[in-house]
Amino acid sequence: MRIIQSLMTDRPNFLYLITDQQRADWLGCYGHPVLKTPHIDSIAARGTRFENFHVAAPVCMPNRASLVTGRYPSVHGLRYNGCRLPLSANTFVNQLAKAGYHTAAIGKSHLQPFTGLPPMGKSTEEINRMPEAWQRVDGDYNQEEPASYSGKERFALTLPYYGYQHVDTVTAHGDRCKGHYGQWFREQTTDWQALHDNANQLKHNYSCPQAYRTPIPEELYPTAYVKDRAIEYLNNRKLEADPFFAFVSFPDPHHPFNPPGKYWDMYSPDDFEVRLPLSAHKNPTPPMRALEEQWKSDASAPTPQTARMLDEQALKEAMALTAGMMAFVDDAVGEILQALESNGQLDNTVICYNSDHGDYLGDYNMLLKAALPFKSVTKVPFLWFDPADDRTGRVTSAMASTVDIAPTILARAGVESYHGMQGIAFNEVLSGGQASREDLLIEHNDGGARLGFTEPARMRAVVSQKWRYTMYLDQDWGELYDLENDPDESHNLWDVEEYKTVRAELSERLNHHLTRQMDESPRANRIA
Repeated sequence: MRIIQSLMTDRPNFLYLITDQQRADWLGCYGHPVLKTPHIDSIAARGTRFENFHVAAPVCMPNRASLVTGRYPSVHGLRYNGCRLPLSANTFVNQLAKAGYHTAAIGKSHLQPFTGLPPMGKSTEEINRMPEAWQRVDGDYNQEEPASYSGKERFALTLPYYGYQHVDTVTAHGDRCKGHYGQWFREQTTDWQALHDNANQLKHNYSCPQAYRTPIPEELYPTAYVKDRAIEYLNNRKLEADPFFAFVSFPDPHHPFNPPGKYWDMYSPDDFEVRLPLSAHKNPTPPMRALEEQWKSDASAPTPQTARMLDEQALKEAMALTAGMMAFVDDAVGEILQALESNGQLDNTVICYNSDHGDYLGDYNMLLKAALPFKSVTKVPFLWFDPADDRTGRVTSAMASTVDIAPTILARAGVESYHGMQGIAFNEVLSGGQASREDLLIEHNDGGARLGFTEPARMRAVVSQKWRYTMYLDQDWGELYDLENDPDESHNLWDVEEYKTVRAELSERLNHHLTRQMDESPRANRIA
């Protein structure tokens, strides 16, 4: 790629590409043996690929809120799926907008709930009966709910939306996404209801739960919509003087497994293998045993989003369909990058590629994600291309977290950060310097009791290059994995006598992370 240093400014554009529920090793540039992603790989070839990038939380909403705030879920308030990020929360997007950037969110935002359903085991009446410890700040927290998009008139969000001045929403998952996409979809065809009718599913022989062969054509599928709206936005910005930050968020490859058109059978289940069956784990934890019991008894999962165990064939089918969804995303990324280049914006645009969390996707026969922080759900891809840097194809093993993204982008833009941000900028790593972190914290707070937990699980883990140490609230067991000698996390050393000292040291390290979790904002403005 041609680098034109003279065209670079102190305020580059930013194109942030993000997928939903994609583990790090599901890209060609991360060594996947089957999946081909040449367009996404081109970003890695031009810039820096992180081998040790972890989420702050292994589910959608808390981690997405950590991305925009640079703060952990227990501090920013969106603690588990179904909460909402307070409208009073500052974001790095807001800081960019104040500094003169034009900011846009295209696709899945998920900073507010978008199902309209009460949480697990709760009724709306129960939720509203008891007041909260904090009084509610006036504002609309229903801007991603289905009811907001039920009419023909395009729904106008209250802007700025967490700092975004332009918002084009795609809510929910699969072929029946809602939000602005849903309104657009209903305008495109007179038979939209038939396309959403389960009876019109195209024929297939897949047994995997949530495998659905959609009749919706590729050009009307959410991935195509996100791609087209992103290109439209880039075209509209090409003659503008102000730099932009564009957050382009694809709802795939999150389940249900329903790649459209040619992408359905682009990959065969026979192309894949379950490399880590449950039998590969030497001492499965109680939640793994609970999932195994559910699997063997053929019991249903409490929600479609709840992790489960499946047989080898069903898992290979999920892999093949996930690969199809990723192939569609990769083609869309290719068109977006081409538009950026055609518009003359490529030489002044920092490009990032990331995902909000991973998927077990067959590891120990598990599918989807849950409280168990195996690397399949916590380690995600992160690619960074900066046209001001002429070094290409760099790979770093430096540890980094979702909370580190906000301060890093602000530093690159030359924009001041804000008080209370917990992330550590990794700009020095990008320039070839020393790693910013020795270890990192991962949180998970469940919204309901599942996987054998009698109460909603609360998990805290500290991860380093060498160890993963995990505690679960009020449980007499935990997890300790030697990542250097056991990279598959297949032997839990928690109760092994010779590792008691290591366990104690990591427990102390986790305590330091938790002690640091006090919210530093707002800062004191008087002595007392």
